[in-house]
Amino acid sequence: MALCVIGFTSCANMIPPGGGPRDSLPPVLVEALPKDSATNFTGNRLTLNFDEFVEIQNAFENVVFSPNPVNLPVITSRFRTVTIKIKDTLEANTTYSINFGNGLRDINEGNIATNFTYLFSTGSRLDTNSFSGKVVMAETGKTDTTLIVVLHRNLDDSAVAKERPRYVAKLDGKGNFQFRNLAPGTFAVYAIPNDYAKRYDDTTKPFAFADSAISSTNNKPLTLYAYQLQKIDTAAARPRTATPAPRAKEDKVLRYQTNLDNGKQGILNNLEITFNKKIATFDSTKIKLLGPDSSTVTNYSIIGDTSKTRFIVRYKWPEDAAYRLIFAKDAFADTSGTMLAKNDTIRFSTKRTSDYGAVRLRFRNLNLARNPVLQIVQNEKIVDSIPLTQSEWTRKLYEPGDYEIRILYDNNKNGKWDPGKFFGRHEQPEIVTTVSTKLTIRANSDNDSEINL
Repeated sequence: MALCVIGFTSCANMIPPGGGPRDSLPPVLVEALPKDSATNFTGNRLTLNFDEFVEIQNAFENVVFSPNPVNLPVITSRFRTVTIKIKDTLEANTTYSINFGNGLRDINEGNIATNFTYLFSTGSRLDTNSFSGKVVMAETGKTDTTLIVVLHRNLDDSAVAKERPRYVAKLDGKGNFQFRNLAPGTFAVYAIPNDYAKRYDDTTKPFAFADSAISSTNNKPLTLYAYQLQKIDTAAARPRTATPAPRAKEDKVLRYQTNLDNGKQGILNNLEITFNKKIATFDSTKIKLLGPDSSTVTNYSIIGDTSKTRFIVRYKWPEDAAYRLIFAKDAFADTSGTMLAKNDTIRFSTKRTSDYGAVRLRFRNLNLARNPVLQIVQNEKIVDSIPLTQSEWTRKLYEPGDYEIRILYDNNKNGKWDPGKFFGRHEQPEIVTTVSTKLTIRANSDNDSEINL
């Protein structure tokens, strides 16, 4: 016997004898008690019979029972039969749906009966209203399919934090959602994480809200823009325990590494030196930068950042030139007084302009009134953020590589993305759109792209 209960994510499988050609078809419902789309239902047990052996996988993640119950139903599978035992008292004149998502599949080959849905009503008719839309992550323009969309009858802001939603819908792989068989009414719309509570109980989790309530009988597809607030590190404020946890073995040697690229220093960026431990004392008089022909460079600076582990050498580097950065062993020391093992020298040369590419981006349908900011992204990190004042942007020298392009619509003109505010404010987050065209910059060449927005 195979058994699943909503709220648990494991199943014990019974495998029937195999043989013959590979089955590529999902399970098909052949009989249901009561029948699918039945009306005037008064029981508490539903039985679904399929044309092959079936199982329910990850019921909590996959199965959506609507309207959202107080007590989750118990779903079991045995051979070709799925049984749903309802633990709630059903409401009168209400249409219920059970969407199995990707959870219903055959045992032999794992073919999924995608979004198989069973309906029944405790009244004389089925509700047929629907509502659809999409959820987009406002900061990146991408989707997070782990979110769900919920509908609340209570239109007060507090409902999303304190009450169970009336209806729940999951997102597909493109961030789309669809509610079907809704009762007539007006609902507040939110996107939240798919956790057990199904409430907005943590502002550092993704969240989206509609500007106004929707009517299930008259609405258009809606796009929700999800955002989340940054987590605040409270570790420093926590009281120390009487018996602190064991500390890892401390590295007693002071070491460093640089951001040089195979011994080459970029002419567009600073030289960075990162230590393995926090630096407590730093003596710039014990550091010397020598340029071509061993000439002493004087118009540079070296400063530490707030992490106390990284030092930045700022200088307007010329192309194709050799340098040596020399420092005495006592130029840096950590909090325990540990210094470098010996005097040291970093030898490097600067890159040529031919190591870079020229780039020109021409934007079509760019709305300058929305304060667009060009974001150039690599490995999910914004490497450049440029406010746009015209429909063309150029740069003579740019680091070669593959980049993603995003456009931030900067409402408050502060040059960065800002999240939304909900309780009492109802301010939507600033929106970032992802451009489908990828930017590939090659060295020693002109890179010209036209971007359609």
